[in-house]
Amino acid sequence: MRILVVEDELPIADFVCRGLEAEGYAVDHSTDGVEGERLAVAGDVDLVILDLMLPGRDGISVLQGIRRAKPGLPVILLTARDAVGDKVQGLDSGANDYVTKPFSFDELTARVRAQLRGPVQGESTVLEAAGVRLDLLSRQVRRDGDSVDLTAREFELLAYLMRHPNQVLSREQILNAVWGYDFDPGTNVVEVYVGYLRRKLSRPESPAPIDTVRSVGYRFADR
Repeated sequence: MRILVVEDELPIADFVCRGLEAEGYAVDHSTDGVEGERLAVAGDVDLVILDLMLPGRDGISVLQGIRRAKPGLPVILLTARDAVGDKVQGLDSGANDYVTKPFSFDELTARVRAQLRGPVQGESTVLEAAGVRLDLLSRQVRRDGDSVDLTAREFELLAYLMRHPNQVLSREQILNAVWGYDFDPGTNVVEVYVGYLRRKLSRPESPAPIDTVRSVGYRFADR
């Protein structure tokens, strides 16, 4: 599968492109709206991740050009514009999905998979293990049937851990995947948020299934 990323902020573009390549996708990148539209229309592309604020041509114009030439090509808008009116305009212009910055890479790839899998493939966007059920699209979490209220960042951290059950993930891996490319590596935010998750997921007879592996990192234990 080939994905075109049209994004002029180079740190974000590099973060997204490297992450998608690590997931096994072929990735093309453009920093300009005019070139991005040309590559989307003329190239062999399976999905486009498109910023709205671009030099040369704005993202809505690019999207409209893509829709005229390739009505069925999936397009995910990735933008800092988070107002309801911007989302409505983007979706009404033909976007398949709308993701706002800052964003979780795990959520972005879940949305990519949802667009690429097609109507007949059945890859689930629900993660279930150790009594925890997490829906990546509705963003609902349950533990042993009980609803668990998580903040956006707690949800992203739990999703990342659950995507790698029984695998020890280093603090650096977690920080990069959940907090992104420009977060201070000296922070203790991972430890703090793991603590938050443990408290919210724990039950009197069943502790939270998140293990600390001393001097290494954390593991979601599917036991």
